[in-house]
Amino acid sequence: MSQQTRRDFLKSSAGAALGIRLGAAKAFTPVANATVTNVSRPASTTLAVKKGLVINMLPAKMSYADRFKLARDAGFEVVQALTTPDEHAAEEIQKAAASSGMRIDSVMNMAHWDYPLSSSDPDLVRKSMDGMRASLQNAKLWGSDAVLLVPAVVNADTSYRDAWTRSQKQIRELLSLAGEQKIVIAIEEVWNKFLLSPLEMVAYISEFKSPWVRAWFDVGNVVLYGYPQDWIRTLGSQIYKVHLKDFKRGKNSYSWANLGDGDIDWRAVRAAFLDIGYSGSVIAELEAGDEAYLKDVSRRIDKLLITGA
Repeated sequence: MSQQTRRDFLKSSAGAALGIRLGAAKAFTPVANATVTNVSRPASTTLAVKKGLVINMLPAKMSYADRFKLARDAGFEVVQALTTPDEHAAEEIQKAAASSGMRIDSVMNMAHWDYPLSSSDPDLVRKSMDGMRASLQNAKLWGSDAVLLVPAVVNADTSYRDAWTRSQKQIRELLSLAGEQKIVIAIEEVWNKFLLSPLEMVAYISEFKSPWVRAWFDVGNVVLYGYPQDWIRTLGSQIYKVHLKDFKRGKNSYSWANLGDGDIDWRAVRAAFLDIGYSGSVIAELEAGDEAYLKDVSRRIDKLLITGA
């Protein structure tokens, strides 16, 4: 797994996400404000969100300053950066963002795949916790308000029940630091054989009883085993940040797609976000590309999600 990127991991795990039995002996009951009634709204209503992209969608050969400028010129307002333990590199990123007028909206923690919080190996857990602390420090330096965390990985060595209890134990140890720095730990649903339903995700987050643990909802990640609009309405106010990508099924295959080119019903997704009153960031997580490509992605977000026009 250490040789795989986040996207490689998702591709290799697609089939495994199906048919998994619930392994946590819990009664999953959504919080009172998690489910929102589907209210009919005018199609022209604008979704008041911040439009962003993950930093590795920008050409890596560019300096950070030029990358942030490109993002701004392509029509984006915010960027999600990656965990950067090196203090000098982190400061360079901070200065580049400030000089370009772009805000670093959030941090994608990079330690949770190689070193899952749910591992039985104390050394792996320690490295994972170090990675989260570095991510929280980055967020503080960069003026971000959230760190994305994949909380656990279920595999042959880690049961569903253990993934639940072990990861919660470690996250609780981070809450005082998150609270001090006013940084939300945003739990994402991915193809890690864990948190496979919106009711379950509501329960997992609610058990922390903390304003510093919320949901990072990825529109594309649930398509294999659910409907994004259902997840959005069920998670409701727990959603703090959003990733955008699309997904296309073939007869015997599947693939990621550009926004609007896959199977996601974007009208239904947009309606669900309007229903819950979502007003946070929507951050594209797609392939890297040049300025023309990035401007096209920006326009697609406007058309499919923000204005619906």
